[in-house]
Amino acid sequence: MITRRSAFKSIASAAVAAPALAGIRNRPVSDKPNLLFLWTDEQRADTLQVNGNYRFHMPVLNRLASESIVFSNTYVTQPVCTPSRGAILSGLYPHQHQCVHNNLRLSRSIPLQPELLNDSAYHTAYIGKFHLGDEAFPQHGFHEWFGTEDVYSDYYYPDRDPDVRSAYHHYLLTQGYKPDNTKENKFTREFAVRLPVDHCKPAFQARTASKFIVENRDRPWLLHVNFLEPHMPFYGPYNDLLSAEEAPIPANYPGDRIEHEPELYKRIRKGYVDKGFEGQDLHAREGWQRLNRNYAGLCAQVDQALGQILWALEGSGQLDNTIIVFTSDHGEMMGAHSLLGKSVFYEEAVRVPFLIRAPSLQTRQIHINQPVSQINIVPTVLDLLGKKPLENLPGESVLPLADGGKLREDHVFIEWFQEPSGPHGRTVVTPEGEKLVLFKNDNNMFFDRRRDPLELENLYYSGRYESRISELRKRIEAWQTKQHDTLEL
Repeated sequence: MITRRSAFKSIASAAVAAPALAGIRNRPVSDKPNLLFLWTDEQRADTLQVNGNYRFHMPVLNRLASESIVFSNTYVTQPVCTPSRGAILSGLYPHQHQCVHNNLRLSRSIPLQPELLNDSAYHTAYIGKFHLGDEAFPQHGFHEWFGTEDVYSDYYYPDRDPDVRSAYHHYLLTQGYKPDNTKENKFTREFAVRLPVDHCKPAFQARTASKFIVENRDRPWLLHVNFLEPHMPFYGPYNDLLSAEEAPIPANYPGDRIEHEPELYKRIRKGYVDKGFEGQDLHAREGWQRLNRNYAGLCAQVDQALGQILWALEGSGQLDNTIIVFTSDHGEMMGAHSLLGKSVFYEEAVRVPFLIRAPSLQTRQIHINQPVSQINIVPTVLDLLGKKPLENLPGESVLPLADGGKLREDHVFIEWFQEPSGPHGRTVVTPEGEKLVLFKNDNNMFFDRRRDPLELENLYYSGRYESRISELRKRIEAWQTKQHDTLEL
């Protein structure tokens, strides 16, 4: 049983598990910097101190943010795992890469970041959750592959061996554990989150990443480390690390009386509240409070793992020759509007952290308040690594914003495809802070977040903003035409 005191002790001693670095040789700073791409799953933008959260215990990310270009208003392309991940890795919108629902296999013909970089000097690796098919196999230009999610083995391509299990699975076997799902020979997520912290996925990923960083110090490398946490199940060794005051329920709880709210959102809310979640009664405030404390603990657990990875990077003398990117695939409602999960256009689900530490470009923290889309991540990564822009990508590098420049497209567009059937939607976020949500076969929404940051007043049907709504509808339609999006709203 981990207490608050023992949790702090574990976090403070995290560096002890880092790899031995004495006597290593360092590759000098060059025109081929390393890329360390760190991302999480289901992490809201407002979990970071730089975005106003002074309660969560994440010293590593807070330090990284203090040395980074901080994009405070970064939005996903679709608020659900597979579609968003496809966009982050390919630079294509979900309707373009075709993985518009969870658990779809990304076409092998679509190039991802290492393939788009197309530089044989780089040694590449992927560690963690992928969720785009063939979960346990090296692919798409990644030379080394250390998967963690056996739950997706049902979605391998037909030519793959369905019995292949992840690197994390095999690690747990070496520690003497036996799969709790004996029928399918799998360790479930519910099993993994109840292990000692050193055997949980974040610690395994931190050790694997640190080893890769040290072993490849003499050549350029590109490394993706993708954590499942703080994604559900909302349970972990640091459940009680933060108090109820340090991990409060969102200010817009219950917030479920939005006029003309989409019926889809009402159904999602009813499904969670009526059934409860992970043993918590979501009719009661106490149930939401328990989930929020556990969620904060998972954020701290990831932060601890990141500390070991960055320690290996700095200790091996590669920090100044490594570009670090941090983001998440989507957010998490955590009780905002009495909702759980993602799958909605509310701010808590679609706004995520986005940090870039690029020693060759900046030596101090730079704040960017201009809304940006994750569709711009691939062009930005290629720009950081000296690759010329690729004309077939819909996004653009956001680096000009750090020098006071502008983007060609200053509005952000977000998609939604209901699974398996139901309302599809499109959203535009303006530089001024407005958000127009249009659904096919469901209610629409319009928020002015300058005066309603909690999105509690749907202005779409008020009759006071018809002209502005018309302008933004045309903006969405123009974007659809340009990006060959055929959804009729």
